[in-house]
Amino acid sequence: MEDDSPVIYGLELNARALVPQHAETDIIRFIVGTQSLKYENQIHLIDFDDESNVINKNVFMHSVGEIWSMNTSPTDKTLLATCYNEVSESKAEIHGALWRIPPVDDTEPPGLDSPGISPGSGYSRSLQLICNFDNKHENMRSVLWNPSGDGSQVVTVCEQHLDLWDLDRSASTAESIDSALLEGKGQPKFTTGRWNPHHSGSQIATANDTTIKGWDVRTMRPVYTIESAHNQLVRDLDFNPNKQYIVVSCGDDCKMRFWDTRNTTDPLMVLQDHSHWVWSVRFNHFHDQLLLTSSSDSRVILNNIVSLSSEPFGHLDEEDEDEGLQDKGSREPVKDGVIATFDEHEDSVYAVEWSTADPWVFASLSYDGRLVINRVPRAEKYKILL
Repeated sequence: MEDDSPVIYGLELNARALVPQHAETDIIRFIVGTQSLKYENQIHLIDFDDESNVINKNVFMHSVGEIWSMNTSPTDKTLLATCYNEVSESKAEIHGALWRIPPVDDTEPPGLDSPGISPGSGYSRSLQLICNFDNKHENMRSVLWNPSGDGSQVVTVCEQHLDLWDLDRSASTAESIDSALLEGKGQPKFTTGRWNPHHSGSQIATANDTTIKGWDVRTMRPVYTIESAHNQLVRDLDFNPNKQYIVVSCGDDCKMRFWDTRNTTDPLMVLQDHSHWVWSVRFNHFHDQLLLTSSSDSRVILNNIVSLSSEPFGHLDEEDEDEGLQDKGSREPVKDGVIATFDEHEDSVYAVEWSTADPWVFASLSYDGRLVINRVPRAEKYKILL
């Protein structure tokens, strides 16, 4: 029988950066980046065996600074981008760099939980630096890979600039090919960004303060603006992978808001399930009615937002399709609502991500270095599949 109990992996360093390995579709793999001022920072590759409920890890050193955000290439398993804080005598500045992950093998030295090993002791292999991204003397927020391309197009989000980069085929250099400046009163600053998987990968969305902007990367100009998307700072964005024009946002007002980018006057739906800032929001890549959020209230919440999904009447079998569903009203639609609340964390949960290999598995990361791997409850899984 399938085991629904969570699996917990503890790091000895603080952490807030979590990503799946996007190019890996066979192994359930997540990558965690640590955020320590005192010790040398690390990248943990976490492999989860769903059958045995066992975690295997590989640790790589990230010696240049504490990691604030990460991303992985959609086509190359070895490529990783980090935004890290570099502290000099005069100032601290968040830079961006592109790295190559050394091959994962069975000769990994002992981990942090082994006797005699202390954090930052340099016991492990290091990431291989490929190149740095110019941050124009601004803090870099994130590195965004085009999910629709061949892995060669990247946008970096700095405080006031968006820069479009072209990575060569061997990913040994990055060339800046276009740029956009965020203009407005009071020197607004970008806080986050997300690439739109639709429109042939030609659009991204960004957040600055309470505003969301859509950008066409072919012209590096805004194509839509959602003013006052939240009452307080917007923390994260995500696009519905199966329905064009639908984007969800979350922020410090404890709310999640769903938007249609063709008509941004009012949100399609507003949810308030958390009691503190909502840091991360993610649509399931396959079953877009499943929505994960994480918050400073130490909770992860799984919602069923079927009314805005690509299958508002659930899965249709061949007989339904043949009949054309002439009487859709005769079929009781599933209601929106919270499926489950996960409370294995004791600190702010800064990130939550779905596995790219298994649509029913997800991971969440809290600042105290606790990574929790969970599954969609079996009852909900069977409702969706049957």
